[in-house]
Amino acid sequence: MFLKSVSRYWLFQIIGWVTSILMSVFFVTTFGNPVPLYFVSLVLGVICGLLLSHLMRMFIHRMHVLSRPISKQVLYFFGLTLLFSIFYGIAAESIDFLLHYNPDRLHKYSRGERLFLSCFNALWIFGIWNLIYYLYHYVERNRKQEIDKLRLEALVKSFELKTIKSHINPHFIFNALNSIRALVDENPSRARTAITELSNILRSSLRAEQMETVPLQQELLIVKDYLALEQMRFEERLKIEMDIDPDTLHQPVPPMMLQTLVENAIKHGISKQINGGFIRVKSLFVNNHHEIIVTNSGTLAASENNMGFGIKSTRDRLKLIYQDNAYFEIKNDTADSVESKLIMPVSEIL
Repeated sequence: MFLKSVSRYWLFQIIGWVTSILMSVFFVTTFGNPVPLYFVSLVLGVICGLLLSHLMRMFIHRMHVLSRPISKQVLYFFGLTLLFSIFYGIAAESIDFLLHYNPDRLHKYSRGERLFLSCFNALWIFGIWNLIYYLYHYVERNRKQEIDKLRLEALVKSFELKTIKSHINPHFIFNALNSIRALVDENPSRARTAITELSNILRSSLRAEQMETVPLQQELLIVKDYLALEQMRFEERLKIEMDIDPDTLHQPVPPMMLQTLVENAIKHGISKQINGGFIRVKSLFVNNHHEIIVTNSGTLAASENNMGFGIKSTRDRLKLIYQDNAYFEIKNDTADSVESKLIMPVSEIL
């Protein structure tokens, strides 16, 4: 309970100076025969060292040493170490003078020489103290900067994903409403059914909006509703094939991504074919990767390979979510068909 109430700084201070006492006692009792005054002098000297090191820390904060350029920090490091070593040497010799403690090993030295030795010994103590203090804050500052950087990257990633998603839904709704509009005059009852299909899609997409990835099975429900809606417009001109490996149904995929590719195939492929065409959706595992392939009737113009919202948003989202571990390509599969392929890492499903 006591340790929890003590700050990390004071905990390190106490541990450090108590350790110095234990080391001194160990060496003196092992290699010498200390008198009782030695222990009094040692304890008072350590208390003095603790207070002086704390005062030195106050100087470091008051002068904003840690926020200065590294070259100036080094100068302050040596300057403060030297200054407070002199203070400690004077304090240690004053304590021994007041206690009338005069170690035998120092009898041959004058008072000035003893003061120099005390300052020199303190130089090592305060040098190590300052080195640990500066290194600790250097590591902490770098760690904090790294955490801030990761938080910023996560925030930017979140904003980018939300921006992409906010474009996907209006883009999809616009095309879906066009499909329904085409049915209103031709067949009102089918139009009402189409509106029901659209409401199902919107409900699913709104739930997916809250997640970075969804199971493929959930994404396929949106795709099937969308294709059912489009088939009402194209009727027999649209042929749909599904080749889904059941083992891939629980694999995570970015929400609305497959739907975007299918929508792209309808808009740029099937709708431009007088006799309509086919859409084939395939999902399988290949070489420890999850592949989703959308094949449709039509041809891919050279200008469409790297342009268009659907293609750009797909590449951007894969980059944001999987970095360089996912891949997307779109190409002419045959003379009259186009293939869009997503390659994503396989996720272990617990």
